[in-house]
Amino acid sequence: MDESAERTKVEWRPWGPAAFAEAEEADKPVLLSLVAPWSARCREMDRGAYAVPTVAANVNEEFVPVRADADRHPRVRERYNMGGFPSTVFLTPSGDLIAGATYLDASNVRGVLDRVRETWEEKGEEAGRVPRALRGQDPPAGPVTDDIEALVAGQLGEQYDERFGGWATNEKFPLPRTIEFALKRERQQALRTLEAIDRNLADDYDGGFYRFAHARDWSDPQREKLLETNAGLLRAFANAYLYTGRETYEGPASNAVDYLTSTLWTGDAFGGSQHPGDYFDRPASERADEDEPGIDATAYAGKNARAADALLTYYAYTDDEAARRYAERTLDYLAETLVDDGVVSRFDDPDAPTGILTDHAALTVAFARGAQTVDSDYLDVAVAVADHAVETLQDGAFRDGPAESVGLLDKPLHPIDDNATMAHGLLDLAELTDDDAYRRAARDAVGAFADAADRMGVQVADYAAAASRLVTRPLTVRVGDGIGSDLHRAALRVADHEKVVVPDAAGVETGAAFVLVGGDLHGPATGPEELTALVAEHA
Repeated sequence: MDESAERTKVEWRPWGPAAFAEAEEADKPVLLSLVAPWSARCREMDRGAYAVPTVAANVNEEFVPVRADADRHPRVRERYNMGGFPSTVFLTPSGDLIAGATYLDASNVRGVLDRVRETWEEKGEEAGRVPRALRGQDPPAGPVTDDIEALVAGQLGEQYDERFGGWATNEKFPLPRTIEFALKRERQQALRTLEAIDRNLADDYDGGFYRFAHARDWSDPQREKLLETNAGLLRAFANAYLYTGRETYEGPASNAVDYLTSTLWTGDAFGGSQHPGDYFDRPASERADEDEPGIDATAYAGKNARAADALLTYYAYTDDEAARRYAERTLDYLAETLVDDGVVSRFDDPDAPTGILTDHAALTVAFARGAQTVDSDYLDVAVAVADHAVETLQDGAFRDGPAESVGLLDKPLHPIDDNATMAHGLLDLAELTDDDAYRRAARDAVGAFADAADRMGVQVADYAAAASRLVTRPLTVRVGDGIGSDLHRAALRVADHEKVVVPDAAGVETGAAFVLVGGDLHGPATGPEELTALVAEHA
């Protein structure tokens, strides 16, 4: 249990079957407090409503109170998030939803508790409902065509904020995968958005990027710093540097590397987040004598994989040794500590969830990246992790994890973002292993959502990027030389961030490279300049 929960007067149970069994036996509803370690509002509710003795007594007497960390339990988050943290969710003993809210203060929490208790006493289990997304409908499947990319690319222009950059007119989230999609389709939109992010969300003193901005003009940032946000922006800035060669984009990427490898590095891997606080509102001159806010040191599998992927992306274009070293240490930690025969544990704990799609997808991409950039042995891990996901989670689209008889975790959910990430990893493996089964699995995952493409917005642009790589095979550079050779390094710097590089490629002589474009093979090239010219001619 987190320290903030322990300081309340509520008798919290951990998420798990024991709490729901207790609720069933006691004939009480469950009060689920879904929290995030980086959320200041979560701690505020603990200091406020849950610290009031009469409120705590009401909760302890009339409900079975359960505390779940949204980062540790992403599948619980996806089913019970009420739109922010904390999410205050009331459930039947079987896990169905009775009612929900976000933050509640001491003045209004009593009324909510009373209404939920009255509803439960009146209706019992019939008070619960299953959210529409979990009612068993299959995703809207269809053929994978170039219409998917075109439809989402069209949304870039329709949703782009010409005045301030980004793709919204209220709160501004960085959307790094949308930026990467735009780098190949609407580059100026992507570059202007990155510049706005650097001006407004970058912490110029302590490094790193804040989570989002509350205002359309990117002002009033939300001050927590998440590993996933920083990894995504590191990769996006690095890819912008690939296309432009400008320090404008390399500098922020370098600063993100420094933040990850200092503040969030725990000695074995990267912590999940850094807490917000008044500290970040102060000018640099007033921070020097103050301690930075603490971090959540939990090394989450998927988040660390995304960090390693981003670091290797940056290394591929810059030869930055710190980025390479920390990426390899992270991948080694994941392989040795969190992967067992292809099964990924969410974090290093015997009770941690295992076999979750978001982790398998991120690790497949990261280890495939490692095999392309620094060590071909990483391919074995990517294959094992992907194979387990295909075998256990895929039925057309990938489910978000194995069915569990706890709350609504027995209901299937097919997250489009994680399916897109998994599809990218499978397409990388198809080129690295020359095994078309991975391409077929990626096509099934992408096709499972294809009939909804006309209703998609820029937030799922990475799905459209995966679809485009299925319609036209990704640019692939097959290098006869090993990792670290001049020809291999030149292949990594070919200006297409969706490409695949195959070092020590079978059938390619040492000192030569071939380029596969749309399924057609061109070459050989025998030096970096010749390779650049070959790509320019055919890609």
